Amino acid sequence: MNPHNEPHDPTPDDARTHDAESRATHPDPTDSHTANSRADKPHSANPRPDETYDPPSPSLFCNTNTPLTDPANPTDPENPTDPAAAVDSAPASPSPPPPTEPQVTLRGPAELADALPYLLGFYPDDSIVMVALHGERTRFGGRLRLGIPTDPSHWPDVGDQLADCLISGARKRSDRLVGILVFLCQEPAPGETGQDVKERLRPLAQRLRTACGSLDVPVLEALCLSNGRFWSYCCPDYRCCPADGTPLFLPGTSVMAAAAAYAGMQVRGSLKEMDARLAPRTGPRGVDQEKALDEAASELLPRMLRPDGVGTVRRDTLELAAAMIHRFRRDTPSGSTRARDACDDALITDAEAATLILGLQDRATRDRAAEWMDGPDAAAALRLWRALARRCTGGYDEHAAAPLTLAGWVCWSTADGPSARVALSRALTADPDCVFAQLLHRAINEGLDPEPLRRCLRRQREEAEAETEAETASTGGEATTTGPGRTAQRPAAPPRPGNSARRRGPRGGSGPGPRTTGAPGNRRTGRDGDRSRR
Repeated sequence: MNPHNEPHDPTPDDARTHDAESRATHPDPTDSHTANSRADKPHSANPRPDETYDPPSPSLFCNTNTPLTDPANPTDPENPTDPAAAVDSAPASPSPPPPTEPQVTLRGPAELADALPYLLGFYPDDSIVMVALHGERTRFGGRLRLGIPTDPSHWPDVGDQLADCLISGARKRSDRLVGILVFLCQEPAPGETGQDVKERLRPLAQRLRTACGSLDVPVLEALCLSNGRFWSYCCPDYRCCPADGTPLFLPGTSVMAAAAAYAGMQVRGSLKEMDARLAPRTGPRGVDQEKALDEAASELLPRMLRPDGVGTVRRDTLELAAAMIHRFRRDTPSGSTRARDACDDALITDAEAATLILGLQDRATRDRAAEWMDGPDAAAALRLWRALARRCTGGYDEHAAAPLTLAGWVCWSTADGPSARVALSRALTADPDCVFAQLLHRAINEGLDPEPLRRCLRRQREEAEAETEAETASTGGEATTTGPGRTAQRPAAPPRPGNSARRRGPRGGSGPGPRTTGAPGNRRTGRDGDRSRR
């Protein structure tokens, strides 16, 4: 499915997105830990005996009707846990060694709902999430996420396509596909309750269940998550699934949260919060930035028409980007996400941002800028690309594709798959024909390793440096310091323009002002004490 051809607004994680076990995979921060599950059919009257599984890496087991597995006393798969089923005359079989990593059994819909953010790496907003379950031990497999279409008339087609996309991809695996988990996540509209959301989305849940059933794969559980509660579409028993819903676990209080913290899994806020970090400026500051872009564009064309104008613009853009990354590395903000983004916005002027945004529209320049993807420069480069994406305002919204693609590439290179998908999805929304964004998005969805591309960029950088050194030796001059990969030799950040007596902060004017980097109490704030970007 192409998110840009769907009848609803594209979302950062679309129907093409699910695990390496599906046609278009959806790896997440838990992929390195191989998040597994045991999720037999919920509300079963006769639970199966638990079985032991020794994973090669930290694993998360889910079984909605079996007790928690004790890692210190694993159960032999051949011997049932029911004492009545044991054979006294049979010799005790040797127990397998305890697993090297902890095992967590998720029991019931409440723990399944609590596990959802850890599967995706973020809290889904206005989303359909489907997870495939594989094998005899019902491991978590392929997963996909799509924004809930606002028009209910689109739900039948969307449900059929989602079921086909997930199941057809999951069946390519050798493991047996045993079922699907469905999650519908949406907050109530003004004047609505969570129960109203649940009833409004019931036709969508029913369509997803019938679509999966028509492909001979049952939906073992379908949950609606809204307003801090969850409802089951599969359980008619109001004793365990009351009409007013069941409260979700408090954040950080569940077994799943403890296991995720132990395994190093991260939840990067909600999807809306991640998307807001890349949204363009609005209001007077957006108008000022658009004027700066207009001025930079009018100056760029005459420069490009000069002899060797293209090469000069490329070098100047990379030199300015190197200086900006150097500046960002020297000033690392702290505090909330909004406060850090506001600090980053204050580190670059409107004119500097306009010059970089227009210069990065050149494909060769953008490819050279992609060399800042690892090492000490990666974090500063990511902050710069995000700040530039926020400066693509007004009629320059399509220009955001270049910095957004670079931001997605750095996120993927630094093992932040969820943030990479958000950035690349916005890049494809700004420019659906951006080939670099298309290739990166597909590579992430297919679970590819970014290291081969990193090696290619490192080799490209080394060749460029060798060429520069050869030219310098032939002319007898000194080596220059342009381009990525030369942190130690980069020039100091250019002086910040403007009247030094004028007070400026994260929310003031277009130019950055001096800031202290000491304790948070000594950091200068805006007029009302809020460092957040408006």
